[in-house]
Amino acid sequence: MPRAPKPDLNDAFFALSDPTRRSILEQLGAREAGVTEIAEPHDMSLPAISKHLRVLEQAGLLTRRVEGRQHFLRVNPDPLQQAKQWIERQRVFWEGSFDKLAEHLERMTAESPPSTPKSSKSRKP
Repeated sequence: MPRAPKPDLNDAFFALSDPTRRSILEQLGAREAGVTEIAEPHDMSLPAISKHLRVLEQAGLLTRRVEGRQHFLRVNPDPLQQAKQWIERQRVFWEGSFDKLAEHLERMTAESPPSTPKSSKSRKP
């Protein structure tokens, strides 16, 4: 049987883009829960919740444990850690870029004399 492709960062960000899926992750942050328990606080059908769970699983954000007919899900923090690391790299890059821009603007301001508005001489009648 072919293996499912390994989830990547795009899958994690896509899964996190939906407020219901983020809510499910928060709900499962403390402990695992069954599908019915996960669905309870959400105002949607069990099939709709199952679709959200499938997206989260495909992104690697959830793992499933089957016990008889019961399905229990828990958060897999690894993709969240990868997303956090990517965001941190972007933050460092952009903060550095903004700092360089601020320094450049300060140098430009210090090097150029302040411009004074040209006064318009009023004409005498």
